[in-house]
Amino acid sequence: MELSSFGTDLNTAIFGASGGIGRAFVDALAGADAVAEVHAISRRPIEADTAKITTSLCDPLDEYQLTQTVADITARRPLDLAIITIGILHEGDAVKPEKTWRHLDADAMRRVYEINTIAPTLIAKHVLPKLAKGKKSALAALSARVGSIDDNRLGGWASYRASKAALNMVIRTFSIELARTNPNAVFIGLHPGTVDTNLSEPFQTNIPEGKLFTPQYAANRMLEVLDHADSKKSGKIFAYDGSLI
Repeated sequence: MELSSFGTDLNTAIFGASGGIGRAFVDALAGADAVAEVHAISRRPIEADTAKITTSLCDPLDEYQLTQTVADITARRPLDLAIITIGILHEGDAVKPEKTWRHLDADAMRRVYEINTIAPTLIAKHVLPKLAKGKKSALAALSARVGSIDDNRLGGWASYRASKAALNMVIRTFSIELARTNPNAVFIGLHPGTVDTNLSEPFQTNIPEGKLFTPQYAANRMLEVLDHADSKKSGKIFAYDGSLI
């Protein structure tokens, strides 16, 4: 992974680094020659395999922790690239994607919004002002194709769909504000496809052959999308193959 459009000696951060895709992003960035630092931020401890990786514990819903963490990782220089990989689809018996409106539960929906919408929004609030200026820099958040209103043909999964649709609107809104203060910066959403992680594990039965991706494959494809993104694409949502959602 070259990330040539960002330049060299990059300062990068992954929020949600303990998840399957998050860890894959950490490893991919650590292996890129253009990257000097990878800040791996998560709620659960992870191991740093190389000197490039610095780990931090942070609950993104605790804004005091988040403020301190972002201040720490940008103390010496701004961020060139940051990626938010936090997300929830199910959580034990308490949170499950609804098959119909009859299954909707307010507490479960609130939890999904907390993780899929509020946490990434708070991260963006603190990270966007810390992106490098005068050159290309970027923030990306993992979204999902099912968050597309126009693409919804099946119904179901109301909480997850709505939380991702809300996130997509945040990305669009913040990108407009970002363009006023940092015109070279990019804020986009990324759809990873169906990735073999704990999030998708209960729903892998009917996936077509060749469409269940490893976290490593998905992370590298999404980094390619980021490498080709410019300010004209800011505020939009792209799939792992570069197609616009």
